[in-house]
Formats: sequence, structure tokens, C-alpha cells
Amino acid sequence: MNKQSHPTMAPNHPLITILVALLVLAGMVLLAIRPSGEADPSTDGTSVSSAEEEAPPPAEGEPDGLTVVDAADVVGVEEAELAYDGGIPASVAYPVIPNAEPLADFLERELNDEAHAFEAASPGAVSFEAEWNLTAAGGGLVGVRMTRVETDSEGPKEGYTTYWYDTATAEHHPSTALVAGQEELERLNTLVREAVGNGDGGSADPDVIHPISSLYDSMGFNPGGDLVVEFDAGQVAPVSEGRTYAVVDAEEAGALLSELGARVRDAATVGVEDFEVSAPAQTAGNGGGDGPGVGELYPVDDGVDCSDPGTKCVALTFDDGPGGRTSELLDVLAEYDARATFFLTGHPVMEHPHTVRRAYAEGHELANHTLNHPDLAGLGTGRVRSDLNTVQALVYRETGYTMDLMRPPYGSTDDGVASVTADLGLAQILWSVDTLDWKDRDASVVRDRVLKGASDGAIILMHDIHGTTIDATHTVVGELDARGYTMVTVSQLLGTTTPGEVYVDRVPDVSEEDV
Repeated sequence: MNKQSHPTMAPNHPLITILVALLVLAGMVLLAIRPSGEADPSTDGTSVSSAEEEAPPPAEGEPDGLTVVDAADVVGVEEAELAYDGGIPASVAYPVIPNAEPLADFLERELNDEAHAFEAASPGAVSFEAEWNLTAAGGGLVGVRMTRVETDSEGPKEGYTTYWYDTATAEHHPSTALVAGQEELERLNTLVREAVGNGDGGSADPDVIHPISSLYDSMGFNPGGDLVVEFDAGQVAPVSEGRTYAVVDAEEAGALLSELGARVRDAATVGVEDFEVSAPAQTAGNGGGDGPGVGELYPVDDGVDCSDPGTKCVALTFDDGPGGRTSELLDVLAEYDARATFFLTGHPVMEHPHTVRRAYAEGHELANHTLNHPDLAGLGTGRVRSDLNTVQALVYRETGYTMDLMRPPYGSTDDGVASVTADLGLAQILWSVDTLDWKDRDASVVRDRVLKGASDGAIILMHDIHGTTIDATHTVVGELDARGYTMVTVSQLLGTTTPGEVYVDRVPDVSEEDV
């Protein structure tokens, strides 16, 4: 009796057997070539790839702040205390990470300098404190955000600075290095002016925000990749409002970043687990470069050559300010693309810090004219040094610029003043044309004296604290421009100067044919 095959069994046929074998083999090949992590179409799509299983945790932080890295997630990190040798109490801590000792060395120097600058600039300084947190640790980068509290006779004030360190090169970078260049910083400044606020409907003044290093010294990213710029208390809004910040959309900010900035963004926007600097840096750098960094402005225009016989240069200089109408003077100078040198006195700098920043940002030269206008020749070297140091610190803290020119009040100087200014890196600048505007408060008289005295290489003395002088400049600047003069800074006019030496003007070069 023949046995009938079961209907669910495949017939015993060679061709069918071969086809079934080929189908099984094809299925195995498809499984083998499916990309890692791709869900099997026969499932509900919930399979998880090995890459996803190993993905880093999300970055931590608030939308209006820089990302935060838990120090416990950085292998071997310790805290060091600054040994401050100044005259006020200082409690300053900073991180020390194994194999990143150049970072700790830099922070020690920088924080020591900051404490000294605060003490020098603030006659009522009481104490200086600073603590740290990490805002990124990955991709060969470490971000250190310092929060400082400076207390003086007016009470405490909080400020912030964020530094970036490359573990492979030992280079340290300021926050402005996240931006590709000065042009990009200017574009960012426009966006920041539009976005600035402190989350509580604060009264930040966009007009006092300028693209300079001292204002953009704390930048980083929030967990979503937006660029966060934060300002010290009192810097662009009343001190009572505390920290002021601006958040710039990731897409808009992305177009402005340097290569370093893009690396920082990528490192800051992922979480950290057991970060370790595995070996010391192979090269030793300092991140400074050969020229000015982003936000650091020099008072010399490479497009102007005052030694060229075809160029007539004159230096307009203004003493004793800034004053209440100095911003009006800046408007006049900007109209004619003219540059000037402002010999600043300490107390007006404290009263008008926003004007000082604006003058610097617009390409004018800042120079030292002492704290309160004493006769330096009769003061003694110790008091001369203290007086000048205070103004150096004040201007540096407002702008990030270290001045290299000074003018002794009344033109009074001696060997002691020369010695101190040489030590401080300051050349002494007098004048060739004295308008006597302090004596004759008449705009037309001041104007006539400027125009009569103007000549190639002249240094003209005025005072921007007098309204009649400001009135005179409305005519003077336009007339000098019409006569073919290029109005430049003293450094542009003189070129390289020697600290301690006295300069009155620049004598134009005379060729042998003219002798």
C-alpha cells in the first residue's frame, strides 16, 4: 500500500530542495549585511544598537547657562588654593588635573594677576574670592569656569571668566578664541545686543556692549548647543541685577565659530563619564599667538603710514577724562573716521567705564594720566608707581588693554618719574601744541589754536572734560579732514616708543635733497 505524503511536508523533489536551500542562504546574507543597529523588519523596531548602548549621557546644565561637568567624573582631579601675597584676604581655588599641569600653572598665574588688579584698581578693596567648576571635559579639551566675588567698600560683586585648555598641545585659550575672528565677534556682538537679558526682564543696556575681550571673557554652550555669553554683575546692567547673559541660537552661532569653537561645542554638549588626560601634552603652547587675539585691539592702523611724505598725520589728544560729553566727541571722530588718544584720569574712569570701553572698541588709544592729577615730579617714586598702577589696573579691567603711554600732569617730570615709567613700560608723551582750553573756555579760540598749530607730526593737547572743547571739535575735526590731515593716535604717529623717554612730537623725515 502506497503511503500518502503529509500536506505540510515539502515534496521529495530535488529542484524544490535546492530552491529552499537558496532562500535560507539569502536570508542569512541579508542578516549579515544589515547595518549595525538596524531593526529587523520582522520585529517591532525596538532593537538597540551597540553604539546606542555605549552613547554618552546627555550634557547637564540649564538653558541659560554653560554646561556643567561633575568633578567626580574627571579622573584624579584635585583642588588647589592660591597663595596670594597681596594686601587683602583672598580665598581662591582652582582645579589640578593629572597630566594637565600647564593648565593649573596658567590658572595660578592668571588668578593671582586678577586679584592684584582688583586690589590695585579698588582703593576700597576688602576681599577677593574665586571658585571653579568644569563646563567641558572631552575631545581633548577642558573648560574651566571661574566665579569670583570681589568685595569693596560698595559691597560684593560677582563675575565670571571661562578658559579653555587643549590637552594635546597644552595651549590655554580665552573665551574669545571660540570665535573665528574680529569680524565674527562684531557680528556676534550684534546678536548679543538683541538677545541680552537676565531672565527677569532686567534693564541691561545693549549700547554699552562692545566686541572687546573684557566683555566676552566668559562664553560656552548650553546642553542644546546654543552659545551662552555671560557678563559680570554691574558690567552691562545694574549690580543689583547680578549675572546678565545672552543666549545665541546654535545655528546662528555656528557660523561664527572658530575651529576651536566647534570642538568646544561638540565637547560641551555631551555628558562626561570618567574623563582622563591619559598623558602629558606633547607640545608646550600658551595660546597667545604672535598678534592680538580676538577682541584685543591695537591703536595702530596698518593702512596708514605717517612716515610717508604724502601723508600728513596729526595726533589729537584729550586729557583728564572721560567727561560727560566725551561720547559726543566720539560721535564726531567716528563721522570722519578719525582716531585720537585719550589720557585718562582714574576717578573719571570709575565714573564713566562704558565710555572708556567704547573709545577702545572704536580704535582710539587709551593712555595713563594718573589717578587724581598730581604733580609727579614732587611726589616720590613710591607714590608715582602706586598712582600709575591704579590707572593701569582700572583700564585693563574695563578693556583688557595694557596701556604703554602716559602723560605727566602739567608736563611735570623728572628722573624719578622717568625711572618709574620705564619700569612700568610707559613712554612719556608731552605735546607740541597747547590749546590752553582749560584757561580760555571759548570754542572759537580753541578751534583757532588747533588749526593754527596743526602741522605734520604735531601732538595737540586738549581736555575732553570741558564743554567748550567738545563744541570746538565739531568744527576742528571737519576742517583738519578738509585740509588733508589724517588724524591718528600717538602710537600711530610716533611708531615704536621707549618706556621712560619723553616725546613732544614727530619730526617728519627729511631727505638729503631737502637739506
